[in-house]
Amino acid sequence: MASFSFNTTKSIHCEPGCSAELGALARSLGIERLLVVTDAGIAGSGIMDVALQSLSQAGIAVDVYQGVLADPPESIVEAALQQAKQMQANGVCGFGGGSSMDVAKLVALLAATGEDLSAVYGVGNATGQRLPLIQVPTTAGTGSEVTPIAIVTTGETTKQGVVAPQLLPDLALLDADLTLGLPPHVTAATGVDAMVHAIESYTSKIKKNPYSDMLAKEALRLLSANLVHAVENGSDRTARSNMLLGAMMAGQAFANAPVAAVHALAYPLGGHYHISHGLSNSLVLPSVLRFNAPSCDALYGELARVINPNLPATAEALIHEMEGLIAQVKLPQTLAEANVPQQDLPMLAKDAMLQQRLLVNNPREVSEAEALAIYEQAYA
Repeated sequence: MASFSFNTTKSIHCEPGCSAELGALARSLGIERLLVVTDAGIAGSGIMDVALQSLSQAGIAVDVYQGVLADPPESIVEAALQQAKQMQANGVCGFGGGSSMDVAKLVALLAATGEDLSAVYGVGNATGQRLPLIQVPTTAGTGSEVTPIAIVTTGETTKQGVVAPQLLPDLALLDADLTLGLPPHVTAATGVDAMVHAIESYTSKIKKNPYSDMLAKEALRLLSANLVHAVENGSDRTARSNMLLGAMMAGQAFANAPVAAVHALAYPLGGHYHISHGLSNSLVLPSVLRFNAPSCDALYGELARVINPNLPATAEALIHEMEGLIAQVKLPQTLAEANVPQQDLPMLAKDAMLQQRLLVNNPREVSEAEALAIYEQAYA
């Protein structure tokens, strides 16, 4: 067996209603002044009320930064960072989807180290230790609560990642009750996103390992068995809990065996057209799977059997299942349906080539011409 290393969040609490314990848990980390990073929708929805009350009861001073947007630009990271400095925060909590959790990671790092955001882009460029960090996901998708990765929009259409072990949180609280009100389309897109994490981790070329494989398979089993239930009955607490657990497991898997071409081709869709990350992944997934199939038919076959033990152990079976699931949860199935201009496909292919951090993990090498062919297949 090849050698490998595996890292994840130090402590994970998974229980409906566990956000009521946030105050006591934050206090156990020595936090006295906490910046909560979230978006305006979450802040105005009332779903943070129980958690905020627990923080107050624990005697913790709290400021809430609620300016996070999807695909957060550098300016949002800087604004949240300034709020953390002004209150002299000695702890940070991300409360929301992947964007809020990613901003929280960077604030916890930069508030403690004094580094510039521009200096930490890339892999392993952060120095020093961050502030105590807690993550409370409100979607079952990104797995950001267990990954050492934060993604920032750096220009009108470009993104960069910060990858550093310091970004792994101290604590993740998985409270399925916080996800009960998610709209069906958000549940669907984030759920497929998590499934993509599992699939890409299982076939990751460079760091695939037995532990990430185990997590990826169990994540895919949970997600595939519960996504439709969660979309069709958003108050199904069992389905919601299983989705949240599956998304976290997929996050643990891809944090150690990274994602690849699906994400590389999805990023330009988000950058240019502000298509959500989960939907961007879903739109290109079947075409990337078909492109990769010659290189990993056996692995895709194993994953098909994870979804349904009665399926043939083939790549085509996996592709067929994923296409069917995407249709069943009523996500757009083509780039044309998502209003992506066909004349833009060459530009998207060129932009995807900038994501070499991801493409090196793909089981099959992708050229710009091949990326264009994948987009063309995904178009209609």
